[in-house]
Amino acid sequence: MYKSTFFVIFTLFMSFTALNMIKAETCTSIEKTHVIPTTPLVIFLEKVQEAALQSYGHKGFDPKLYVDMPLKHNLSITVEAFNKLPRSVNGSIPAHDLDVFLGKYLNGADEDLVYVEPVDYVAEPEGFLPEVKNSEVRAWALEVHSLWKNLSRKVSDKVLEKPEMYTLLPLKNPVIIPGSRFREVYYWDSYWVIRGLLASKMYETAKGIVTNLVSLIDQFGYVLNGARAYYSNRRQPPVLAAMIVEIYNRTGDLDLVRRCLPALLKEYHFWNSGIHKVTIQDAQGSNHSLSRYYAMWNKPRPESSTIDRETASKLSNICEKRQLYRELASAAESGWDFSSRWMRNESDLTTTSTTSILPVDLNAFLLKMEHDIAFLANVIGESSTVARFTEASQNRQKAMNRILWNTEMGQWLDYWLGNSNTSEDIYKWEDIHQNKKSFASNFVPLWTELLNSDDITTQKVVQSLKSSGLLQPAGIAVTFSNTGQQWDFPNGWPPLQHIIIEGLSRSGLEESRALAEDIAVRWIRTNYVAYKKTGAMHEKYDVTKCGAYGGGGEYVPQTGFGWANGVVLALLEEFGWPEDLKIDCY
Repeated sequence: MYKSTFFVIFTLFMSFTALNMIKAETCTSIEKTHVIPTTPLVIFLEKVQEAALQSYGHKGFDPKLYVDMPLKHNLSITVEAFNKLPRSVNGSIPAHDLDVFLGKYLNGADEDLVYVEPVDYVAEPEGFLPEVKNSEVRAWALEVHSLWKNLSRKVSDKVLEKPEMYTLLPLKNPVIIPGSRFREVYYWDSYWVIRGLLASKMYETAKGIVTNLVSLIDQFGYVLNGARAYYSNRRQPPVLAAMIVEIYNRTGDLDLVRRCLPALLKEYHFWNSGIHKVTIQDAQGSNHSLSRYYAMWNKPRPESSTIDRETASKLSNICEKRQLYRELASAAESGWDFSSRWMRNESDLTTTSTTSILPVDLNAFLLKMEHDIAFLANVIGESSTVARFTEASQNRQKAMNRILWNTEMGQWLDYWLGNSNTSEDIYKWEDIHQNKKSFASNFVPLWTELLNSDDITTQKVVQSLKSSGLLQPAGIAVTFSNTGQQWDFPNGWPPLQHIIIEGLSRSGLEESRALAEDIAVRWIRTNYVAYKKTGAMHEKYDVTKCGAYGGGGEYVPQTGFGWANGVVLALLEEFGWPEDLKIDCY
């Protein structure tokens, strides 16, 4: 009896062990693929970040600060000194000793960028916002315009000389930073910065930003989330082609188009191949290709390492933690970090499943990219590229309408995929996998010419937006869910306001253009009132009440602010402001 009992227990033990080995192997195989390693400097600075949290505590702690700090001495000397610091029983370094170490071995987080006066800045540009007739609004617009000077930086010569001492990437042209804790150039922020710079007639600064981003494609194959070494394994929404189109339309710079087009083709290939490309079969049996976010990373995000580790501590399985880290990084890649939109359970951040979603907005951005590349190729006479991307845009338009469009709701909807870590699977479309919740991103396709030129569809979308509840007194909310995450209710974000407003205004429908102007007035007004109350432009706003800035998320609200400035100036250029229209809140 004892022998048989032992045999049963032994068999169960071996089965359990074998099962765990299979899980471990699966986890290892996933871990080894789709990961771009970070640098030894970043790995070390993450340790400094963790030590700082232990030594100083949570109050006022910003993890990003520590991974932005440059070295004063080479890495091996710095690591040796760090390892020699005294530690208590629980492993923490006394705060005074850490203070001394930081002062001796690391520079301040803002010392790798230096202020530079933009070459094309003038206090009041000729022809600036001619349709702004109200003197109060015009004075404020000039103040917003002047903020470009405050946000202008160039990479220090020291970074160019010894790049291994810095996490900042050595970009050669001056940049416009978002502001506050964001001390480097960011990808999709730059589109709205450029729109504002064009309204400010600062064409050379805009071209310099684009040239910087192209250099990142030359080096990495895509534009990074931001110009830091720790962003090398993720991206942001692909809007570089749109930047170049806007600059070309203002300047007619054919040389810029010729120089940038090869990089755009390279970036386009990245987003439409490998793990980012998903094949899905529609209800009629036809296959379509759409794209998803998929960060090449499965560890905590270095700039938020301590936060991500705390989030993942709720999970016990190492494979689950690695997958969560990838999902969080992929959400950051989307620009929506973080939102209930990516979560299977909106009250639990650990259920973030970004890579299992075909996002409406990413595919709308890629549709616009296809259309923009065809346009740019046409102006320099590359007919074969025009034909290729015209066909690609038609195919994506069809895919979006077959897979993402929902006639009853009058919206394009995110589509949930099953769990998969390969790009070879073909998914079969099912209605239940469309996410039937209304998000601001569901209306981003209006921004693309191929999808806003159909009056019948546009009319449905306009009615859907009006009845969705997303339209609030001070702008468009990103979602309905008030989770405390910053890409959730009640926050409204400048890029989405501008995309939807511009999409509506470009439509041929009078109702659509009228709605665009109404939303623009609400947004400009809340920016103005918040600026007068706080003396700053804000990263995001609370759209439930006029003049209130937004909150939530893993860091305190930021001011500056690059894309907020750009959107206000672009909207004032487009819509103006009549002399008799009240600018204060009602």
